[in-house]
Amino acid sequence: MSIPNNLSSRPATKATARFPLPDLNSLPQDIRDKIIAVQEKAGFIPNVFLALARRPAEWRAFFAYHDALMLKEEGSNPNGKLTKGDREMIVTATSATNQCLYCVVAHGALLRIYEKKPLVADEVAVNYRKADITPRQRAMLDFAMKVCQRSQELDDADFAALHAQGFDDEDAWDIAAITAFFALSNRMASFSNMAPNPEFYLLGRVPKAKA
Repeated sequence: MSIPNNLSSRPATKATARFPLPDLNSLPQDIRDKIIAVQEKAGFIPNVFLALARRPAEWRAFFAYHDALMLKEEGSNPNGKLTKGDREMIVTATSATNQCLYCVVAHGALLRIYEKKPLVADEVAVNYRKADITPRQRAMLDFAMKVCQRSQELDDADFAALHAQGFDDEDAWDIAAITAFFALSNRMASFSNMAPNPEFYLLGRVPKAKA
């Protein structure tokens, strides 16, 4: 199946500098269908979807784990307390520490949308300790940043600080797994010189006009 005529087969920005983006119509059917679904929902193809599709088996593995972490099914962890905004906040903060432009811009856009705060992504990326976030979210990011920078130093006190804010050990696993997964994503994006789509920069910055 070819991509519908009303949808572009190319992303909004130029191909990555180091590795050319594959043409959408050259990809395996299952990957093409998923990318088209993303484009229909977002209005554009986030560059990561095409950049990683040059290796289909790795694309499938990457997005399977991404979805398992970021799009958890209802009830998969009955006691889980991470919201979509929390998850994107973890990605934005740790990606900034890893100096990944693509992930800070792309996931910062999602963070602004989920939290309904146009400034929060910038604040979290620069210095989450001074950001307009809750004490609960600050404890969450303290844990994530230690996983990001000094995971070998984690001890019972770090878990206790999470527990004091109502998180349990399964939440700690989620925080750590998201941080670790996006450390991989950060490095692949930086290594390949993946450029954020221009659309990401403005998403969630200006509230939608009320009907």
